[in-house]
Amino acid sequence: MLTPGNVNDATAFADVLDGIRIPRAATGRPRTTPQRVLGDKAYSSRAIRHLLRRRGIAATIPERRDQAANRRRRGRLGGRPPAFDKEIYRDRNVVERCFARLKQFRAIATRYDKLADRYRAGVVLASLILWLREPAR
Repeated sequence: MLTPGNVNDATAFADVLDGIRIPRAATGRPRTTPQRVLGDKAYSSRAIRHLLRRRGIAATIPERRDQAANRRRRGRLGGRPPAFDKEIYRDRNVVERCFARLKQFRAIATRYDKLADRYRAGVVLASLILWLREPAR
């Protein structure tokens, strides 16, 4: 899902979740529901956590400092903190490293292209270049 540069990613979260297609190892329709979502603190909101809970998806999203302070300030009425597994969250490092490698391409980092299709094509080309540079394993 491609959004304008000035739009918060969390606003498009539901659309991204709807567009997920995970191919099955054997034959059959692709899965449309992931088992777990790893997100950074930008995705820590009640709406996103409720959406994931309603769809039966586990969430590994750290709680923002202001949300934790507000919850503690409310005492018993604030509820308990959301579950967070530091070991699983370490896998998000792969995503951040991928973004860092893509941003080596200046046209992607600064988004020179006005049209979304052209920008998406640039991201695909940069991804292919990075993939082809990767030594064979």
